[in-house]
Amino acid sequence: GSTYNRVPLLGDAKAVGPILQGMAAPVNDLSRGCSVDDIYKMVAIASNQSIGLKAAKK
Repeated sequence: GSTYNRVPLLGDAKAVGPILQGMAAPVNDLSRGCSVDDIYKMVAIASNQSIGLKAAKK
C-alpha cells in the first residue's frame, strides 16, 4: 500500500484525498467506496481551494 493508506495507522490521523498538486487547477479524487464523511471533508477542501484560486486571480 501507499503512504497515504498508512497515515491513519501512524496515530490519531485521518487521510483525506488524494489531492493532486502541480496542475493549473486543483484535482481531487474520491474512491467509489468513500463514506459520507469523506465526501463532506473533500467538499470543504475543494471550497477552500476555490476561494484561494479566486483570490489569486484578483
